[in-house]
Amino acid sequence: MNALLLISGDLFFLLFHTALTVFNLLGWAWHRTRRLNLITLLLTGASWFGLGLVYGIGYCPLTDWHWRILYRLGHYDLPRSYITYIIDRWTGLHVSAPVVEAVTVGAFFTALVLSVVLNIRDRQAGKKANENTGS
Repeated sequence: MNALLLISGDLFFLLFHTALTVFNLLGWAWHRTRRLNLITLLLTGASWFGLGLVYGIGYCPLTDWHWRILYRLGHYDLPRSYITYIIDRWTGLHVSAPVVEAVTVGAFFTALVLSVVLNIRDRQAGKKANENTGS
C-alpha cells in the first residue's frame, strides 16, 4: 500500500473516529440528533462489551483498523485506548491510561443514560402530541 493512501487513511480515521467520539458524548443534547446518538452509543457498547468478549473488553473495529494503518506507517508503540491516543495526538498531553479509561467509561455511561432518558421523553411527548391532534 503506498504511503499517500496510508497517510490518507490515518487522517480519515483520526477525524472520523474523533468526530464519532464527540458525537457519542454530546449528540444527545440536540433533539434532531438524539435517535442517531442512541444508535451510535448502542453500537459502541455492543463493540466494547459484545465483540469485547472475543477480542478483549473495549474492542473497537475503528481503532483496530486505524492501528493497522499506523503500524504500516511505522508507529508501533500505540496505547490500548484510542482515547489515550487522541488526547496525546491532539494535545501532546500524556495522561495515565487507567485515568483515561475510567473517565471514558464514565462519560460513555453518562451519555448513554442521558440519550436513553431523552429519547424516551421525546417518544412520550410525540405520542401525547399525536393523541391531542387525533392522529
